[in-house]
Amino acid sequence: MNRFKGRTVVVTGAGSGIGRAIAVRLADEGADLVLGDLSADAVEAVAEHLRPGNAASVTTVVGDLSQREDAADLIRRTVTERGAIDVLVNCAGGGVILPTFDHTEETLRATIDRNLWTTLYTTLEALPHMVDAGYGRIVHIGAESVRNGLYRHAIYNAAKGGVHAFGTGLAREFADSGITVNTVAPAWIETPEAAAKLASAPPEVKDDMAIFGAQMRTLIPMDRPGTVEEVAATVAFVASEEASYVTGQVISVNGGSSML
Repeated sequence: MNRFKGRTVVVTGAGSGIGRAIAVRLADEGADLVLGDLSADAVEAVAEHLRPGNAASVTTVVGDLSQREDAADLIRRTVTERGAIDVLVNCAGGGVILPTFDHTEETLRATIDRNLWTTLYTTLEALPHMVDAGYGRIVHIGAESVRNGLYRHAIYNAAKGGVHAFGTGLAREFADSGITVNTVAPAWIETPEAAAKLASAPPEVKDDMAIFGAQMRTLIPMDRPGTVEEVAATVAFVASEEASYVTGQVISVNGGSSML
């Protein structure tokens, strides 16, 4: 498929995990990509993976999107170099997953900054261009834990719950502007980075994660974690022209852990 041929797509948090998988999927479908990430090495490695044999173009922009000026720079460069921004996928994130009383002021702020402020700033910078064009697709990456109250996720849920609510409010406000806004909410997703980190972790951390994994598994009727490719496939649909009548939705990729 070439659903994104001729479309300029920004993917934040594209240097690893779910963001990387989304970039790969949309490149395969013909998108001209602008990839944002905090790590220059990581995001450039993704771009180098995509460029050989890929007819569409790939640009990287490095910055901390929880800072308004960096988010503005990402969108400004996109519009200046490509002439438009058709799709924005807000995947930058990463929470500090801890029991609530174990959080510090630093981890509280890091969780909100990485997930909520990154989404707010990039969206606010991109929206005027989409309104002027009369077309846009905004996809937030949320979290299934907002719905199921997953253990150790209260602070993370505060950030991602804000992302979910931001999406529904925007969807109604901009429905008559040719812009759709949806949230894709993954459950337990096994990323290569998490697997590598766990493999090198000390025994006590592995034991703790085994217990945590068992708790998560009890919530999922399919009895397995999801893959980054399964999340990317859902993002590709709601980011496409085909999803023109889908807006304001939280679409869970969750193995059945919630069913409403």
